Amino acid sequence: MDVLPLDSFIVINHTFLNDQNREVLSLLYQPIMGSIAFNLYVTLWGFIGNENINHYDIVNTMQLKLEDICKAREKLEALGLLKTYVKKGDLNEYIYELYSPLTAYEFINNPILDTSLFNNVGKKAYENIVNKFSIPNINLSEYKDISKTFRDVFSFTQTKRINNKNIVKVKHLGLDFEPTIDLREVLGNIPSELIDYKSIDSNTRMLIYQLALVYGYDNKTMTTIIEDSLGCNKKIETDVLKTNCRNYYKFENKNHVPAIVDREQPYAWRSNTNGGSKLDLYIKELEEASPKEFLTSKNGGCEPTRADLKLIEYLLIDLNLKPGVVNVLIDYVLRINNNKLNKAYVEKIASQWIRCNINTVADAINIAKGENKKKIKQQSKKLPDWLDKEIKSDLMSEEELRAFEKELGVGIND
Repeated sequence: MDVLPLDSFIVINHTFLNDQNREVLSLLYQPIMGSIAFNLYVTLWGFIGNENINHYDIVNTMQLKLEDICKAREKLEALGLLKTYVKKGDLNEYIYELYSPLTAYEFINNPILDTSLFNNVGKKAYENIVNKFSIPNINLSEYKDISKTFRDVFSFTQTKRINNKNIVKVKHLGLDFEPTIDLREVLGNIPSELIDYKSIDSNTRMLIYQLALVYGYDNKTMTTIIEDSLGCNKKIETDVLKTNCRNYYKFENKNHVPAIVDREQPYAWRSNTNGGSKLDLYIKELEEASPKEFLTSKNGGCEPTRADLKLIEYLLIDLNLKPGVVNVLIDYVLRINNNKLNKAYVEKIASQWIRCNINTVADAINIAKGENKKKIKQQSKKLPDWLDKEIKSDLMSEEELRAFEKELGVGIND
């Protein structure tokens, strides 16, 4: 449903925006949902208690297009931070219910959110974030707890309590997603003498659904993993289940974490342009497509080969290139190397980009364009035939470069 600037709204508070919540939103949620959604959450919180306001007030406050704000709102909804209701009329009326983010512990122990964070920030940044929320491991065996209790310090007399049922309570929304497995079938395939079905509560069922979604497991695979995660008391040990799911995936995928090749450019490294030029649209395409998706499109819809996927994983994991930068690298090499992704050649260019600290799509495009022009100028004399056959594809011709830049809507001398 399209939202109009004059459509009114009110914000209902189901949260407290304290320092801890801000830190969780900033470090854990923001890499997944992006800065616009983060700012929208804070902006809506600022509108709590306001009356006679409409969506133009949000547009005016955030200085963004309403379309971008609505997309950000959907991300908040998908992450369980916002619930939206609408009453239709000549001008629609909206109710936005703000919900608290999960605690850091709850977030990191949620397989879907945890994996999404890892895929957006990479291994090193992920470890730094998790360490920030970790509690120092101090041995208290030689210490004595001397803390006072409430009655040790305070005294009180019983009085009649006032009605406080409308006081704000912190509430969380769960992630809303479609299950990818039939849990009844998964559990039904496990002999009853091995498992205590009554011990499987709603939290365990939700965890199984989440793990199956994150790792892409089918009914048969989840049955096997659950069987291996049963304790001597016939109950599913959830920590063991999570470990087994991860280990099984790493074994099947040669020690790689899930969906690495499906990562998109992190929002922190995306451009803020809303322009409609060919270059802007090209940048947006490279930012919003994962390397696997982009290479599939370059292959005319055919899935990349195992060798190409291994190369992408190498660029993302070992060289720690951003997904959007990998897309530019793929496009550049395919154009100048007869549609072939030679690992040694790709690695050579990637190493240069790393030294130049290339993190954004725009920077990658600029360095690729500049490097190709430099090579054309340096190649001033004709090469021997035998050598020309080896490296003639390493350069775009002047005509090809002009055509490429025309496609982007920029000039060769820009």
